[in-house]
Amino acid sequence: MRPNPHSGEAMRSFRVATWLGWQIESNWADPFVFAIYSLVKPLAGALILVFMYVVIAEGGLASPLFPAVFVGNAMFIYVPAVLAGISWTIIDDREHYGMLKYVYTAPVNVFAYLVGRGVAKAVVATVAVVITLLLGVLALGVPIRLGGIDGPLLLGGLVSGCAMLSFFGILLGGVTLITARHNYGVGEAVAGALYLLCGVVFPLDTLPRWLEVVGCGLPITYWMEVLRRALLGSGTAAFDGLSNGVLLAIVVGSTAVLAGLAVAAFRLAERRARARGLLDMQTMY
Repeated sequence: MRPNPHSGEAMRSFRVATWLGWQIESNWADPFVFAIYSLVKPLAGALILVFMYVVIAEGGLASPLFPAVFVGNAMFIYVPAVLAGISWTIIDDREHYGMLKYVYTAPVNVFAYLVGRGVAKAVVATVAVVITLLLGVLALGVPIRLGGIDGPLLLGGLVSGCAMLSFFGILLGGVTLITARHNYGVGEAVAGALYLLCGVVFPLDTLPRWLEVVGCGLPITYWMEVLRRALLGSGTAAFDGLSNGVLLAIVVGSTAVLAGLAVAAFRLAERRARARGLLDMQTMY
């Protein structure tokens, strides 16, 4: 059987885009300064959450809800990193570097290229997640024990969840492709809304009923629950009726549906951008 040339092109595009994304992420400072930044940023974010929780929540850090909140906040780091990172690639390459038109004229698989750029963001996010979780275990008493971690569930959740975020980022990338630079914050705006609606820092039942229904319809809500159960052995009371397998199936099924929607929407936006000459648009905002 002859090898599929398109698969080789996709792998090459993915590999080069990942390397390029890492260079862009890390070349603004020497390795020592970059390492300090990678350490301090997640610690500062985690401490802000801790101080807010101590002041607002009844029982403070002793509340039984705190471990689930802390783990949810730590794992949510992946969401803006991958989702906004992929959609921002369109702006970065088109407006900042002026290279998007060359990407389209080169033998590059655009989807693999975008996902590769997102992987570089995910690598930095993984460092932040690990540091945040270590802070929780060592300093705040979050009950994560190596022997109690459900490895297969954690791996399945991370792989399916990051794939879901990648397709979500591609969907937003299609929106960015046909809009001017003043929509540069679309990824961060969507991530901020998901932070509120997906039960990351408080139970969904504290929201107004209609927002609670919206939150229960978002796949990232179930992804958060999968990761909590994998690390803590338990999740939030709202999903007690769903087994680990059902939760993971919801995440995988949602990812499959989102993949078809994202690819179709991006192709439609791509055709529109070609027809309107938007691939080399310079808005200079």
